[in-house]
Amino acid sequence: MSDERREVRFLPRDEPVQLIDASGTATADDQFVLPSTDTLLAAYRGLVEGRRINDQASALVRQGRLAVYPSSHGQEACQVGAALALAADDWLFPTYRDSVAVIERGVPAAEALVLLKGDWHSGYDVRSHHVAPQATPLATQLLHAVGFAYAAKRRGEDTVVLALCGDGATSEGDFHEALNFAAVFHVPVVFFVQNNGFAISVPLSRQTAAPSLAHKAIGYGMLGQRVDGNDVAAVLAVLGEAVDRARSGGGPSLVEAHTYRMQAHTNADDDTRYRERAEVQSWVARDPLTRLHAHLTGTGALTPELEAEYAAAAEDTATAMREALNADADIDPEDLFRFVTETRSPQLEEQWQMLRGEIERTADAAPGGTR
Repeated sequence: MSDERREVRFLPRDEPVQLIDASGTATADDQFVLPSTDTLLAAYRGLVEGRRINDQASALVRQGRLAVYPSSHGQEACQVGAALALAADDWLFPTYRDSVAVIERGVPAAEALVLLKGDWHSGYDVRSHHVAPQATPLATQLLHAVGFAYAAKRRGEDTVVLALCGDGATSEGDFHEALNFAAVFHVPVVFFVQNNGFAISVPLSRQTAAPSLAHKAIGYGMLGQRVDGNDVAAVLAVLGEAVDRARSGGGPSLVEAHTYRMQAHTNADDDTRYRERAEVQSWVARDPLTRLHAHLTGTGALTPELEAEYAAAAEDTATAMREALNADADIDPEDLFRFVTETRSPQLEEQWQMLRGEIERTADAAPGGTR
């Protein structure tokens, strides 16, 4: 195959793949097929739950029950699409903004949010859910995902790994190393970049001069594709093809979803310092939830009874979140030392005894205090 033909093969589209436009109308595509009605209804249910999770988590931050929450409001199509595109034995490697994807993958909401409350580094069993711990450093999880996929390939397992990241992560060295290793060793991993326009306050124009982030795939020798990240039907179709290709031995690929971060980076961020309100409002009409709602009601697939059912299920999830996070944690200070290493070193034991002594002296000094 000539170099020119190889380049054409790897080039992403000039325009992101779209199967349902902002008005809810289905659009024809030569390559990708609109998912089935049942799949779209499952996706809509996920979008309803995802939006409720984001709203409830933001409220819990204001109440002091969560230390921080990076909202994915407006990005729920990417979150739900990522969860639904995988088979039961596949693995998801999420970022700190991917709580909705983690929950849609089957992790109980209360366990998924423990990290953001500050109780544990990861509050869920990664093996039972096939979901890696949420990563707060940018792009570190990409290397872990590639290593996991490489190990699965060496063992002959039928496993695909979906690694999520944001546009800011593409500026990290770990991003380059992960994609280069994945391509050279032809591992079954799909890199899913949620391009929401900003790496905290840094716009995409200051992150790359490439025509798109998907174009970066060419330099590594893997296929790149662009998708409308607010169109869950297109996200499901594009990710589904990438996952199937990886499973059948076609190697890794890079998918860039064009979406938008409707809310601030986190509750600690003031996004009015770096973007105009008019810019944010311009994305309201592209909301993934209202878009799929318009499509499904237009076809008659989404009935009032189903809407009520989905809303009730989402409210049950929100209730579970409130009940779990409003409960005070039973904190054991020795946990700071118990899980650092399998066998506690003399230095750690000395530190624990110092802290233990301080705790006991404080308890004795309290009014009427006895240990």
